[in-house]
Amino acid sequence: MNETQLRERMTDRLIAAQTPWGRWNIHMYLKWKRGAWQAVIGSAFFLKRTLDIILSLVALALLSPVFLVLAVLVKLDGGPAFFKQTRIGLMGKEFKMLKFRSMVVDAEARLKDLLSRNEAKRGVTFQLKDDPRVTSLGRFIRRSSLDELPQFWNVLKGDMSLVGPRPPVPREVALYSQSDRRRLLVKPGITCLWQVGERHGRTLEIGDRFSIDFPEQVDLDVRYIESQSLWKDLLILAKTVPAILFGKRM
Repeated sequence: MNETQLRERMTDRLIAAQTPWGRWNIHMYLKWKRGAWQAVIGSAFFLKRTLDIILSLVALALLSPVFLVLAVLVKLDGGPAFFKQTRIGLMGKEFKMLKFRSMVVDAEARLKDLLSRNEAKRGVTFQLKDDPRVTSLGRFIRRSSLDELPQFWNVLKGDMSLVGPRPPVPREVALYSQSDRRRLLVKPGITCLWQVGERHGRTLEIGDRFSIDFPEQVDLDVRYIESQSLWKDLLILAKTVPAILFGKRM
């Protein structure tokens, strides 16, 4: 088709669009496209939520003996076994995230005195290698990520997903730029791209999550949001345990 023929076809379509029949056709076509897109998105959300419910139920059932042992050990370490912390989830909604307590009981009160020692080079997160608030047992369950296990309950409730950006605390979100807030467009997760150290999109890539600063975390979270799929979620989940076992630590 040459340029003249292309122009003639475009002209014919524009003229047809001005007629009632043409406008109706365009309206129905756009309505069909919108409906098809909504069906695709709805199916993806349904599959993701179904995966969250099934796997969180299985995890809670299989790990119940581990939960019991850890709860007793943390309780004997002084203070409650579980720690509830306000986190920010989908579209800025607050929820209570559950963890095994790894810090002293008054950890939140002590944070203000430690902010000046923040070792995070960039961004709004707080990092301190030898955080004095962490208990001796807490160091172990943090290194092994056992303190995160109760979050399967948050997944079952629907506050979180298995895979998604890690949920920030309100103090951090208050310092977010408009660009940083893109992380809040999906449900937060237990694991994500930067948690397994996948920086370059390679299928078997597992790296050092502690070398990833906040701006790169945001970039990786946005990459996940823009390309998320059931296959990608399963791949990230499969790499989470090896990342915990063999990834570098602080």
